[in-house]
This record gives sequence, C-alpha cells and structure tokens, in this order.
Amino acid sequence: MFNYTCLNPIAGVGLDLFSDDYKKVDDLAGAEAALVRSAAMHDLELPDSLLAVARAGAGVNNIPLDKCAEKGIVVFNTPGANANGVKELVFAGMLYASRDIVGGINWCLDNQNDENISKTAEKQKKNFAGTEISGKKLGVIGLGAIGVLVANAATHMGMEVYGYDPYISVNAAWNLSRSVKHISNVEDIYRECDYITIHVPLLDNTKKMINAEAIALMKPTAIVLNFARDLLVDEEAMVDALAAGKIKKYVSDFPNNTTVGAKGCIVTPHLGASTAESEDNCAIMAVREVRDYLENGNIIHSVNFPDCNMGACTTAGRIGILHRNVKGMIGQYTTILGEADINVSDMTNKAKGDYAYALLDVDSPVTDEVVEKLRSIDGVIRVRVVK
Repeated sequence: MFNYTCLNPIAGVGLDLFSDDYKKVDDLAGAEAALVRSAAMHDLELPDSLLAVARAGAGVNNIPLDKCAEKGIVVFNTPGANANGVKELVFAGMLYASRDIVGGINWCLDNQNDENISKTAEKQKKNFAGTEISGKKLGVIGLGAIGVLVANAATHMGMEVYGYDPYISVNAAWNLSRSVKHISNVEDIYRECDYITIHVPLLDNTKKMINAEAIALMKPTAIVLNFARDLLVDEEAMVDALAAGKIKKYVSDFPNNTTVGAKGCIVTPHLGASTAESEDNCAIMAVREVRDYLENGNIIHSVNFPDCNMGACTTAGRIGILHRNVKGMIGQYTTILGEADINVSDMTNKAKGDYAYALLDVDSPVTDEVVEKLRSIDGVIRVRVVK
C-alpha cells in the first residue's frame, strides 16, 4: 500500500488511475508520493517516507530540486501535457496585440448605455484598427512541445516562421514542419521578426535572456510574447522600451507590479494551462509517472534524476539505487550482490549531472542485510527494493 497526497487540487480523471493499492492522505508526513501544481514546496519539511513528487505541469520553480535529489526524492513533471492549451493562448495573445481587441471590448463596456451604440461604434472602430498576422514573420525561441506546436500552427496561419533551439530533440525535429526555418543565431530572430515568442525553461543561462541588448535589436513594431516564465524577460527593460516607443507590445501570462498597467503591456493571469483538457492531461501523466516509479522503479520525465526504464520486472526481484554520479559505483553493487550469491540478470545505470540511477533485476530475493550493505556505500543516496 502506498500513501499519496495532493498539495493542490488535481483533476479526478488522473487520481482515478490510482489502484486500490494507493491511499490518499491529507498530510505530507508519511506519504510516499506528492502531486503538486503551483504550491510552494521550498520551505516544506520533506519526510523520509517521500519517494516521488509529480508536478502536474512543466515548470518546477516551486519545487526544491536539489533538496529533493539529496534526499533521494525523484521529481517528475508533465512536459507536453498542457502544450495545446498554451499554444492556443499564444495565438490569442498575437491577435490581442495585433488588433486592439481589448480596447474595443472596453469601449463597448464603457458605452453600453449609449442608445445609439451601434452607430457610434461605426465612427469609433477606426481607433481600434490593427494588422493581420498572415504574412508576418514569427520567431519561436525554444522548440520543445509547445514551441513546435506554435511554429507548425503559425505556418498554417500564413506566417513566415523562424525557429531557434540549439538543443532541439530528435522527436521535436521530426515533428517540426519543413516550412519552419531553423535559425542558428537568436539575434537574427530579434532583428527580423515581427512577433517573437519564447518557450524555453527558466535556467541560469536563460534568465532574462530577452534583455535590453536583445530588445534594442528588435523592430519598433515588434511584439514579444511570453507564456513560459516571466523571468525569461528583463521586464524593467521591456517596460522602458515600450514607454520610449522602441517596441510595440509585450504580451505576458505572468502578472506583476512591473507589467500590469504599463504602457504597451497586455497581461493575463497565468491562463496558459488553465483549460479542462490541460488539467486532465497533466493529472493523467503525473499519476502514471508516479505509479511506474513506485511499482516498477522506472523514471520517466524526471527533472532531477535521469530517465531510466526497464519495463515491468519479470524476475524474482528489482532494486533501484539513487546515487551520486561518481565512478566505481556499479562495481561495488555487483560485488555485494555476488558475495550474497544473488545473480544480476539485467541492469541499467543512467546519469544526469551530479546524480545517477541504477536499476538491477535479480534472480533471487534481496535480504535486509544486503540492502543495508548497499546503503552503506559512499555516494549512495537511497536504496529501494522495488520487488
């Protein structure tokens, strides 16, 4: 029996995938798994029982990844599960910024008591005129699950699309339309594109990547869209550029005191993944990841440990070992198992940065004594008998 808790409301269509071997509890203490959306976990006390945290979404800024790794807690996210919802909002943002739809809606509300509003509107509508997106150049920075969907859809909207991603995955490359022009220098996007949308994770090397220098390269008619993370853009520099007329619009899904109400800023209240479909997809993926790890030891879509998948265990036992990425670890594991007369029938070891993960299928049960010897190895973070 496994205990799990939800730090935020999680869609029932996902929770329904838990079998009778799982029990939902209200407290993190004693839980083997936690499902979370936006709840801040940095100041939480993480119990020794906790084996996995699954973020029902892509971003993991609210989760202490290093702290979890040091305690042997695997953190999962759900890349791509909310991609379509974000993609659709990106296009809404482009249309909002291209045509003064928001201004027109507000005008109608302000004049709702005008008995002749239909006639007045015909005279006023020129004040809300804009441009079409067809035929314009769109630069997509980051060609992950969301970026690829945006880029491909834009080609069908008649846009000339430029894509930038020096780390594009094989899967993303296969899914990317041939009509998208791959750019090797992001500055070309800054200089050439009418619309620029960013879809990269927030890392040390991407923080404020759209800064004053990048903005200075853009056209004064350029529109920048940020539905990824607010800190990817130097928003103080962006607001200054908007005020000076050096750029046309900034569309953000992350309200804060810098952008809300500032000239040229269109801000929505973090609506990117706020669709019933996205919430369902994220919940389903998160639960499946947790179950596969707890029941089979497999890691898929982890952000602090390497992915490692050996399918279902068909031998007498399986051991999962989270450890530091240092040499000589596998030899120590096999030596201990060999001395205990336990044969390793299959194994894999994967590394990611400072951490690694080993899965070993064995032909006989593993005793508590053997587990303790494995745990005593310098560099081992957690040993778990999966089966």
